Amino acid sequence: MGGLCVPDGVAFPQAAALGQDGPVSFTELSVICLVALGGPLLAVRRGWHLPVVLGELVAGIVLGRTGFGYFDAANPTFTFLADAGFALVMFVAGSHVPVRNPAIRPALRAGLVRAVGVGVVAAILGVVLASAFDLHHAALYAVLMASSSAALILPVVDSLGLGGTQVLDLLPQIAIADAACIVALPLVIQPSHAGRAALGAATVIAAAAVVFVVLRRLETNGVRVRVHKVSEDRSFAVELRVQLAILFALAGLAVTMHVSIMLAGFSFGLVVAAIGEPRRLAKQLFAVTEGFLGPVFFVWLGATLQLRELGSHPRLILLGLFLGLGAALAHGVVRFVGQPSSLALLATAQLGVPVAAATIGQQLGVLVPGEASALMLGALVSIAIAVLGGSMAARAGLVSTDGTKHDPAGPTPAKADSDG
Repeated sequence: MGGLCVPDGVAFPQAAALGQDGPVSFTELSVICLVALGGPLLAVRRGWHLPVVLGELVAGIVLGRTGFGYFDAANPTFTFLADAGFALVMFVAGSHVPVRNPAIRPALRAGLVRAVGVGVVAAILGVVLASAFDLHHAALYAVLMASSSAALILPVVDSLGLGGTQVLDLLPQIAIADAACIVALPLVIQPSHAGRAALGAATVIAAAAVVFVVLRRLETNGVRVRVHKVSEDRSFAVELRVQLAILFALAGLAVTMHVSIMLAGFSFGLVVAAIGEPRRLAKQLFAVTEGFLGPVFFVWLGATLQLRELGSHPRLILLGLFLGLGAALAHGVVRFVGQPSSLALLATAQLGVPVAAATIGQQLGVLVPGEASALMLGALVSIAIAVLGGSMAARAGLVSTDGTKHDPAGPTPAKADSDG
């Protein structure tokens, strides 16, 4: 996940003895794809209500740094594939936000209020935890507990078939929390680079806005439709090629500007959602993401975790547990403004922010020994809580019954010329 608010001289996550074992071989790539099948296998029983990404993360943990060490998460080829997968996962996440739906407008206001409320409670809990463990990272803990991971939560929503108005209301809250915490992360880790991070984020967002204007123009003047017909007749896959080129160009800009690939992928996903994505193209992107690069990313993420460090620092195990439980408590406050407790727990999930915080914090030497693993333990606890929340939501009947589910093959209504 290159480019997650990385300070000068820090290459994230391409650090720590890259390429010691050479490039990833086809055999190793086969193993990655094979163990990633653990995701569907774990989720195949509908009664368990488990998300696909959980099995992929567990596979990475077992065969990565925490487990047998077969996967070298620092390998540049593995890392690059994971970066591409992360960009695509965030693109799909952004494209699933129904920005064309008029119901999203009031949901934006409610989402902002909820995200602010969570942030206030998280700030208080951050101070409490920092004081209790005699550490000086209250602001960092607050950002972690306030964050929500669209990259994890939206795949859970899709895999469990969640839908309806209350699920729709959850999406802006997640998006706001995700974006705000990514912007806030450099402020709490290395304040001297906050200005540059803000400039980088503004640049990526501006570039995405330009892409929106251009693609909207091509849509309204009929160029996109004509290209689509030729591409479909001749099997050129032009639209897929163009979308991937734009996505990776924005990701490259994000890395250059030292901001998150998450921001590039998610913003372009919002652009595509706002214009309307042809169903045929959506199916192609879904296949590329969920069939290959998305699972590679989640396996890589599990392989990066080193949970055994906590054995040498047992008190930090408590810190990790309290970070995860604190996130649940902070997000649980929105129950008082009408959000179901199951969705509040689902919104607890953390992913990119704690990974970035742990990696960059270690490289800058601002974390005490074992603290990075505690941050990741907190993320795992939050994921477990989110899985529980998703299961509760599915059991409570918060599933799609009227077509409001975020169809991974087409987050917006399909264009008439696109099914071919």
